[in-house]
Amino acid sequence: MSTVARPRRLADAAPAPRTNISDSDRRRPVVRVTLAIVQTLVLVALLVAGLGPLVWLALAAVSPTQDLIREPFAFFTSGVVQWENIGIAWERGRIGHYLLNTAVLALGATVATLIVSTTAAFVITVLRPKWGKLLSGAILATLFVPGIVALVPLYLTVQKLPVLGVSLLNTPWAIWLPAAATAFNVLIIARFLESIPADLYDAARIDGAGALRILWSIVLPLSKPILGVVALLSVVASWKDYLWPLLVLPDPDLQPVSVALPRLAAQTELSVQMAALFLSLIIPVVLFLVFQRQFLRGASMAGGVKG
Repeated sequence: MSTVARPRRLADAAPAPRTNISDSDRRRPVVRVTLAIVQTLVLVALLVAGLGPLVWLALAAVSPTQDLIREPFAFFTSGVVQWENIGIAWERGRIGHYLLNTAVLALGATVATLIVSTTAAFVITVLRPKWGKLLSGAILATLFVPGIVALVPLYLTVQKLPVLGVSLLNTPWAIWLPAAATAFNVLIIARFLESIPADLYDAARIDGAGALRILWSIVLPLSKPILGVVALLSVVASWKDYLWPLLVLPDPDLQPVSVALPRLAAQTELSVQMAALFLSLIIPVVLFLVFQRQFLRGASMAGGVKG
């Protein structure tokens, strides 16, 4: 009775990944032990470098000031755990208020970035006007201008808007509008839109769809992955920004947590400062844990564009 050979699966037929160590060397006990030791040491080093500062800050947030000054790396030497440091930092240091300011500024900057970057990339990549190459070149040229060089002109513009003559100082618009004009975000969205088949746009035009209809029904639904990456990068950039909010938001009640923490350090003791730092780090860490795939995807795209 003849039997029919079962077709090999693609996974079985795929060649094994090539490495610097051959399979025969891997079977040797000395090589296996050496690899295990090296991998364990690398893993421990990564854990210490990545989680060590966070763990130290978490423990320092509930340690007395005397313990931090006497032996910073020996926790609870006096046997006292000051949980009230968290409450003092939240109430007296107004960390909750500053975190709310930071969330509002980051959310507005993210929305403005998505609107401006998406429409600019759509015009350059999909609509392709005659002046599209000139616009693309002008956007690309801004990447070569250091941010510190544009700081003074940008501040003067925000201080007194051309034509309108109004000042945006001490308003969220002073943070939102400059954050929207980011050439890097335009570039990565444009590169993503280039990967969408042009036949979709042609078919939509044949059916009578206009530019806005193409943007809303085709580009935005297909661009959700890259838009999520840009949104996360914008949130992180806004959350850690210090110099620009310090300049355009001189009112302490409007400042984000990144600007308020140095001022808090001059007004409170060391243990409360550590508690305030710990509270300000919770949200970024949680965001990374929840959206780590998008963060890693954004890092890979950023490396591809810059390379």
